[in-house]
Amino acid sequence: MELEREIERARGATGEEIQGLIFHPAASVLLALLENPSLDETKLTLLLSRKDLPSEVLEEIGRRKQFLKSYAVKKSLLLHPRTPRLIGLRLLKELYLMDLVQFALSPAVSAELKRYAEEQIVARLPQMPLGQKITLARRGPSRVAGALVADGNTHVMPIALENPYLTEAQVLKSLAREKVPVHVVQALAAHRKWSQFYNIRLAIVRNSSTPISIVLGFLPQMTVNDIRALAEPGVVAENLRKYLLAEVHRRMQASHRQAARHMAPNTQSLLPQPKDDPSAEEEEDSGKSERRADGESGPEKSDNDA
Repeated sequence: MELEREIERARGATGEEIQGLIFHPAASVLLALLENPSLDETKLTLLLSRKDLPSEVLEEIGRRKQFLKSYAVKKSLLLHPRTPRLIGLRLLKELYLMDLVQFALSPAVSAELKRYAEEQIVARLPQMPLGQKITLARRGPSRVAGALVADGNTHVMPIALENPYLTEAQVLKSLAREKVPVHVVQALAAHRKWSQFYNIRLAIVRNSSTPISIVLGFLPQMTVNDIRALAEPGVVAENLRKYLLAEVHRRMQASHRQAARHMAPNTQSLLPQPKDDPSAEEEEDSGKSERRADGESGPEKSDNDA
């Protein structure tokens, strides 16, 4: 009976009474509150600030078009950690740019919704003014920063390379695009951070836009197996392939020389050692005999001894 009275009170409450009911623990009371015509935008956003809000209440808010006419309600509903996936996917398309960025950077957002939000931002990039692109390059999410790197705008790309959210995976994705601008490859090859990643070096060497001078600078730091794989027919341009084959040949020759140097001392120890010369032994023996003979004769006695 008490719960039924609370439900009825929620349907007709006004003013501060509504504010008190916003924090009621029962989902049925909160659902009844949504039917109250006095529940305005301010009180509804306050309701949506509750992190423990039951999912059925969130679903009901997402179904009511009169609530979603308010951008503040729409944004609060989308940013709520318990909002159902389908409602979130629908509302993402209606967010303003910087709210979309905020959503994509929120740690509470699921991986699926985060990816979708980033894709929405990337889809808007061609129509954005330079100022917004620079802002996104500085603090935008990972996929957005990667797209700005690949775009190659000389005012935006250097800033995007310093973005704290940019990942190795997104840099590799940028390098994998067709017709990457040469200055993008050069910037990555010279970058103090990204040029230190082995997989990025490998992608730079593999990219058709990379100048030969950069490739030759990276070759000594690559494994012979990776160079051999790149040297397979059809993987890279033919003029680059000959340099790769030459590097493989040079490595193999160096490996053979090093192996030969290591084997040389071991080979010396395996050679037969010279035996003692018999004639030398005979001379030594005869010398010993002569000394023994002299010793046996002894010194001549003096007159005093006699």
